[in-house]
Amino acid sequence: MVSDSHATLVETNWNEEWKALQAARHPADDPAFWDSRAHHFQARETHPYARAFMERAAVAPGESLLDMGCGAGSLAIPYGLRGNHVLACDFSPRMLDVLGEGIRFHHLETLVTPKLLAWDDDWDAAGMQPKSVDVAIASRSIATHDLAAALLKLDRTARRRCCITLIATGSPRVDRHIMDAIGASVTESHDYVYAFNILVRLGRHPEVSYIISPRRDTFNTLDEGVADFARMLEGGNEERLPELRTYLAHHMVENPEAGMPGEKGRPQGAYMLDHVREVCWAFIAWKPQELDEE
Repeated sequence: MVSDSHATLVETNWNEEWKALQAARHPADDPAFWDSRAHHFQARETHPYARAFMERAAVAPGESLLDMGCGAGSLAIPYGLRGNHVLACDFSPRMLDVLGEGIRFHHLETLVTPKLLAWDDDWDAAGMQPKSVDVAIASRSIATHDLAAALLKLDRTARRRCCITLIATGSPRVDRHIMDAIGASVTESHDYVYAFNILVRLGRHPEVSYIISPRRDTFNTLDEGVADFARMLEGGNEERLPELRTYLAHHMVENPEAGMPGEKGRPQGAYMLDHVREVCWAFIAWKPQELDEE
């Protein structure tokens, strides 16, 4: 006998549930949003999150990659430095400009190829050939209304392996420690659950592990910190702004690495908080379907 909970799990249309979740959220970030933030990002070294992703992805020497949603190259650059050929795609022209700077800085012109491409574009029309790379990755970059279509695009493009990361807790832009301290509400989204179940329904066998990514948010003045952290209050917690200011005033400490490049490549601010913000990412990998099985 099949339990009711098992039947619900199997029968749920997880992609439709994903679409409903996206409709309830704020509008997804668009290219203009990331264009405006691109100057904060520079891939000059391989950071702990990228090393953890690369360890799990297990890309072999000489294998080719699609890095979808590559941003400024936090993975495309390290893979290029290892000698892998990378097709680095993003929907933000300015991010690709910053990636280009990194490519030239590291002399990777023959190994990393930038391409303007969005998840919702027609990939066939954009020249994305089936099974054209060994491994397709999407690191913290899946922003689309149709998650199943995005996963299938990766699946169709890769020959051997697909690897993605999605948030496993709340929004990566939210510090749960602060929100709890000031009495603000927090929504746990568990985005990776949708991808996992969609892949299962597609007949894949996804493997899951977790990457804990520590973050230090820095700022130069209290007002700058309040303006930055106020993004966490959007969507119903705006009245907590006075509590946020009070919290930051009591928990800001001097940053011993002020002025040095941070994870995004920009100089760090003079102050930081007295705790480390941790974000949990779910790493999901699977073997793509072969074309003759479709």
